[in-house]
Amino acid sequence: MTKQTVFSGIQPTGDVHIGNYLGALRNWVALQDEYDTIYCVVDLHATTVPYDPKELHDSRILTAKLLMAVGVDPSRSLLYFQSQVPQHAELSWILGSMTPLGALNRMTQYKEKAEKVGQMLGLYSYPVLMAADILVHKAHAVPVGDDQTQHLELTRDLADRFNNRFGETFPIPEQITPKRGARIMSLQDPTAKMSKSDGDPRGSVLLLDSADTIVKKFKTAVTDSEREVRYDREKKAGISNLLDIFSIYTGRSVEDLVDEYVDAGYGPFKEAVAEVVVGGLAPIRNAFNSLDDEDVSRIMARGALDARTRAEQEMADVRRRVGLGA
Repeated sequence: MTKQTVFSGIQPTGDVHIGNYLGALRNWVALQDEYDTIYCVVDLHATTVPYDPKELHDSRILTAKLLMAVGVDPSRSLLYFQSQVPQHAELSWILGSMTPLGALNRMTQYKEKAEKVGQMLGLYSYPVLMAADILVHKAHAVPVGDDQTQHLELTRDLADRFNNRFGETFPIPEQITPKRGARIMSLQDPTAKMSKSDGDPRGSVLLLDSADTIVKKFKTAVTDSEREVRYDREKKAGISNLLDIFSIYTGRSVEDLVDEYVDAGYGPFKEAVAEVVVGGLAPIRNAFNSLDDEDVSRIMARGALDARTRAEQEMADVRRRVGLGA
């Protein structure tokens, strides 16, 4: 039986943290067993805010290496740079011609970013490009976190609009959300999701952080004035976040961990969490350090060639349906 297609992308910021890994990338790896998986470094999305060209170039390779280091296998998944497959941008234009402005005006992430960098067309319309990323491969499902639900809903709406106007073309993609790890919070502000744009670098544990850095970040993690280790997202957000991380990395239940550490005190508890994270990230760092930049560039170029071939087959059908075919 033909496998269903899954698509997802990641921006090349270079600062991939454990929230990205536990909430998304770990799931990407697992999905390779069940689906036809297509994963993309969405470098065009990274140009919607001010950036340094040299840093973007280097971050693209760094992000590709990290994807391979965590277990995304180019022999099992289609892996490439978005900018090297022009059909993404072509489909974005076609979809943009049928996207209501009201839908884009409701995008909360646009409002948040526009306040920081100003109102730009690329930033405003990038949810349409995100929809094109998914639909150009006729993906059946998309692994995304809760913060991307709004964008996926726009994708589903645009697929439905296109199908109603031009005939059945695109599947309506479903959302895949991991059962655990979907919301790993900042170590410095446990009421906010761990983020690459966190103003305090101590809030995020990066996949390539040294062991000493990881231990220091967990030691300074914000908790509360009590001493009891227990799970309570409302009253003990910091401790609850650490318990979630501890549970995922060890495979033990939160209840079991609470039973063991309830009276241990916050210091020993934080040290224990740091220890399992250091151990869990060690294989990723080792795999990353074994990868050569030029080899990775060649792998990504081969992936882009395969992606262009695949996307062009789909776009030939799209062009024919909208009256742009040869």
